[in-house]
Amino acid sequence: MARIKSRDGGRSRFFVRKRFCYFCVNHVDEIDYKDVSTLKHYLTERFKIIPRRNSGNCAKHQRKLSTAIKRARNMALLPFTIHSH
Repeated sequence: MARIKSRDGGRSRFFVRKRFCYFCVNHVDEIDYKDVSTLKHYLTERFKIIPRRNSGNCAKHQRKLSTAIKRARNMALLPFTIHSH
């Protein structure tokens, strides 16, 4: 988020840039579970799936993305969680 100086007593306001669906813009039809490098962009550092409001994906592609991530986890291409002691 970016800060803008306002004229109302020096307080700053936040504005949020409109995010766009990466898959719609690039005309991606199928999200492949074997494409681990793309899927990692939509995971947190603890390997949780980033929600739609943060990633900017449309509902259709967010559903396909989460299915692909879950398939990659089951095929042991992605971890379920980070291993910590």
